[in-house]
Order: sequence, then C-alpha cells, then structure tokens
Amino acid sequence: MIKPGHRNLITDVAGLRVGAAHDAAARTGVTVLLADTPVVAAADVRGGAPGSRDIEGLDPVMLAPPVDALVLSGGSVFGLDAAGGVMGWLSTQGRGFAIGPGAPLVPITPSAILFDLNNGGDKNWGEVAPYRALGRAAAIAASQDFALGNAGAGFGAVCGGLKGGLGSASAVTAGGLTMGALAAVNAVGSALVPGTDIFWASPFEQGDEFGGRKPRGPLPDIDLDLPPDMKGARAGESTTLAIVATDAALSRVEMKRIAIMAHDGFARALRPVHTPFDGDIVFAVSTGAKEINGAIRPYEVLRLGHIAADCVARAIARGVYAAETLGRAWSYRDSFPA
Repeated sequence: MIKPGHRNLITDVAGLRVGAAHDAAARTGVTVLLADTPVVAAADVRGGAPGSRDIEGLDPVMLAPPVDALVLSGGSVFGLDAAGGVMGWLSTQGRGFAIGPGAPLVPITPSAILFDLNNGGDKNWGEVAPYRALGRAAAIAASQDFALGNAGAGFGAVCGGLKGGLGSASAVTAGGLTMGALAAVNAVGSALVPGTDIFWASPFEQGDEFGGRKPRGPLPDIDLDLPPDMKGARAGESTTLAIVATDAALSRVEMKRIAIMAHDGFARALRPVHTPFDGDIVFAVSTGAKEINGAIRPYEVLRLGHIAADCVARAIARGVYAAETLGRAWSYRDSFPA
C-alpha cells in the first residue's frame, strides 16, 4: 500500500525543508526548498513561456554539482533576483560548491518564476524589487512544517479564475521509499471540472486532503473547445511550478525521467495545461538516502515517476483548496462553501 507521509508535505522526505516569504502589499512571494546537504537534481520544462535561472546546468549532460536549494518565485523576471538572496544567505552559512583553493564557495540555487504582476498588488517598487530580500527571508524561515495556500510563491497566484496557491503532498511506499511534491499553482487552465466543484485531481485524493468532494451524479459532457473565459489569455501571464523529491538514491539521468513523468500530474489536475501562456517547470531532486537494488532499478524509476505525477496532481489541488480570497481572486472555499 502507498499512503501519504506523516506531514503529507514534501518535507516527509528527510533532509529537506521549505521556507516561504511574501509581500502582502505587492501580492507576491517566494518559496525555497532547502536541502540539509546538496542533492542530485534535474528539471523538465513543458510550458511555452518559461522563466528560469541556472536551469540549463541541471541537464544530465552538463558538468554541474548537486544543488543546495531550489527557488520558486512570483514576480516574473523580477523574481529571478530571489535566487541571489538565497545564494547570499547560504554563503554566510558556509554552504556551496568548492571550485578551487582561494575561491569562495558557490551555492547552487536554480530557480523558476511565475507571473503575478497584474493581480492588483502594488508593484511600484522602484529600482529595487523585493525578491532578493524575500528569497533570503524564505531561506531563513525554512522548516519541515510550512503553510499552504496564500504562502510564498503562491501568495499572489490565480488558477483558472480562482485563487491559486502553494500546495504539497507526499506518498510512502510499502518498501519505505518516500516521494513528495511541492507546487506553486498559477495556471491558465482550471483545476475544476467545468460547472462543478469537483477537482480534476479528485480520483487521486487521499482522505479529505482537498475537501473530499466527489461527484454526486454523472459529470457533465466536456466541451472540447476552450471555456469562454480563456479566450483572452495572453502569453507569459501564468505558470505552475513544481518540485518533486525522493529519498531513493537515483542519478541525474534517472531524476530527469522522474521530472518528465511528474509533468503528467499537471495534466491530471489542470485543463488545459502546458499551454503557450504557461511557463510550467518541474524540478526533481534525490537526497540519495536509500539505495535501490540494481536488478529492480528501472522498475523503481518507473514506479517512482508514476507516484511523483500523482503527488503533483494532489499538490496542485491542495494549493487551490487551501488558498484564501485575495482581491478579485475568489478562493475555492468561498466560491463553493460546504
């Protein structure tokens, strides 16, 4: 049997912490996944309008060291500064890659951004955007327990007309391997079956982790065209970002496959997805704490990628379910009261 971990958060993978910081006036924020020791990492980009920093080095063919942290930020390109704040703080902690004698340690902090610039917040920040400071604050706040919904990179997010947010979920196999997911949900597409209060991800829900609402009758026929409220979507104004993590000892090539498979969780939770207007990215990390028998290794990669996709779908739904109304963006729970 596979079941959620103790916290039902990505931090059920031992050795990982998550921190978040936000600017309420600007309606934006930053989330940091901080590893106690450097971790093997890969990434996969499927959205048509991505924004990232240092992501190319995660390609398995590149000569890149393990990463110290991953950074998810609001603010579009302004949010790329958040990684600098995280990098600076890690440097003061003696963290980073040793390049050579006499050179400073270099923290490895790949990052990705989502678009929240038109959500009604005050973005008149002048020459210095708040993201470097938010990145540092999020790193300092990193803990095994963290808030979902209006938190970190999900603070100012929207999803298909509803308030988006930060979500997380985990799963533990009978053999003791743990998989977790973290998602900042700011998608063009919707997390709900049209005309209902049912999440697309409802078949994968564990307990009542995102409300426990199930269809009370046949679901409506699904129109193959886009919903009317999406006809005005514009490039570069959305994006869902996710991180999946496991304690299974896997290589960067294997983690690349996990990242690719984890994108299926987007399709299980959002419709449409990976559009020209989204910058969808999945990072995948391995702490390497638990070895896998070589004879069954390919099968375990298959299995963990499948579990990762389900965790991503659940994390996306949890992020929308936990979000609170902010400005014009009404929350799921305010829109569909119990």
